[in-house]
Amino acid sequence: MPPSLGAKGHAMGEDMTGRVRKRFEEALATIRLTDEHLAGRVVQAAGLIIEAHRSGGGVLLFGNGGSAADAQHIAGELVGRFQRERRALRAVALTTDSSVLTSIANDYDFRRVFARQIEGLARPGDVAVGLSTSGNSPSVVEGLAAARRMGLKTVAFTGAGGGKCAALADVLLDVPARPAARVQEAHAVLYHVLCELVEDAAAEAE
Repeated sequence: MPPSLGAKGHAMGEDMTGRVRKRFEEALATIRLTDEHLAGRVVQAAGLIIEAHRSGGGVLLFGNGGSAADAQHIAGELVGRFQRERRALRAVALTTDSSVLTSIANDYDFRRVFARQIEGLARPGDVAVGLSTSGNSPSVVEGLAAARRMGLKTVAFTGAGGGKCAALADVLLDVPARPAARVQEAHAVLYHVLCELVEDAAAEAE
């Protein structure tokens, strides 16, 4: 048997358990608020992506850090599958090609890493999806701006208010929370629902 941690260790364990429960409560509260705030807009975002795929377009996704991982997660669900068998859907995460990313960051500026790729890779009818918990990440803002200049529809996943991304998004999915962790947790729920709606439309069209 492991040695006893004593009274101090027991108190620490209770304190940590309390913190865990508090974080779950915060996450649940954020997701409930997100449902009230954004349910209709998720449908709008899904409509843009469904129409893009129907017209031969696709989705370009980008973000930094955890949001880069989210961009890749969404691309994986669309190119592969989420819950149903259906044709592959074109979705590209602009966060995965290290040679392209580093060459743009080195030769231009890091804030250009997504905008430059959009200029080179976007096709008519594509949708650009930028993810930034603050809404103010310079590389994401410039990526959305480049997409708008090229006539693409845009979707932004952000925290409360949308920051600078708000003015560049045809559909703003701004989670009504501030801590980045709570925002990203709600983002995962949002994009899973988004993938489900897009996938259902693709499967039913076959």
